[in-house]
Amino acid sequence: MKMNMDQWTKELLEAPMKKAFPVLSFPSIQLMGITVKELISSSDLQAQGMKAVADRTPHAGGAVSLMDLSVEAECFGAPIRVEDHEVPTVTGAILDADAEEEERMEAAEAMEVPKVGVGRTQIYIDAIAKATELITDRPVFAGVIGPFSLAGRLLGVTDAMIYCFDEPDMVHVVMEKATEFIIKYILAYKEVGANGVVIAEPLAGLLSPSLAQEFSGDYSKKIVDAVRDENFAVIYHNCGNSANQTMDSILCCGANAYHFGNAVDMKEIMEKAPADVICMGNVDPAAQFRNGTPESIRKETLEVMEKCCSYPNFVISSGCDIPPLSSWDNIDAFFAAVDEFYQKQMVFME
Repeated sequence: MKMNMDQWTKELLEAPMKKAFPVLSFPSIQLMGITVKELISSSDLQAQGMKAVADRTPHAGGAVSLMDLSVEAECFGAPIRVEDHEVPTVTGAILDADAEEEERMEAAEAMEVPKVGVGRTQIYIDAIAKATELITDRPVFAGVIGPFSLAGRLLGVTDAMIYCFDEPDMVHVVMEKATEFIIKYILAYKEVGANGVVIAEPLAGLLSPSLAQEFSGDYSKKIVDAVRDENFAVIYHNCGNSANQTMDSILCCGANAYHFGNAVDMKEIMEKAPADVICMGNVDPAAQFRNGTPESIRKETLEVMEKCCSYPNFVISSGCDIPPLSSWDNIDAFFAAVDEFYQKQMVFME
């Protein structure tokens, strides 16, 4: 369903009581009785899963597709591991760390940018097309990896950090190709009716402020500039523990909203963010949604909201993607805690 997403952003910012916006998709496997392997292999199951989650969470602010950060790297030729109950992961780089520097540059220059539709990308695009027909009460967001996070998977995460210092020109070659592919991939989602996209850039959280701008911020801005318009929103996600130190490079990309992980103090993020910039976060997905209890997740959700809801640009969310086997009792408790907080606010205002 087409929506004016600039208006959606404005209304979200101005709403005194904001709907929660957790990154919630993979736990749909429990609602449907399937495995992660089945979910990532079928556009029908992904769309049905998003619908099942939407039906279970009527107070969520949006529907978010799978945060599967292996999809794009797999298209470039990176090997991945798929298990029944875990999010797929990349298991190896495509550039040889043992090669000579010149050979690595030659390999980077020879790297082909995949066509959108290869690998599992067409399945994911088709899933969004189908989900937008099923979910009409809230915006539907696709999910993609961020530019440095994709480059890091192609180069190897540890090696990529070293290359930023030792072989920056080669990293930029890979970054340009990663960015080109991500833009085309997002535009394909946009073409089939997505209302927006969540760009997950977790590896940028490992970079120093100066490197974060050069190797993530500039490229993220290029992506946002190419895809965002009044009918298509961008949410930028960074779950690194240095996000509060790299706010300038994060905010420079011009997204509609910014999503932060639980590795940072959300109140510190809110203190640094401009009042007209929406920031989301950051209840711990592993310790609480996956391994907590309804009471512990209620406690943490209320604590985050008590610290941050005094900022009118704050939206409560999970700190990152909620793991597939997270208890739905915990997920329900998160939404119940959000309702509890706002009900108390209403009583206080009266």
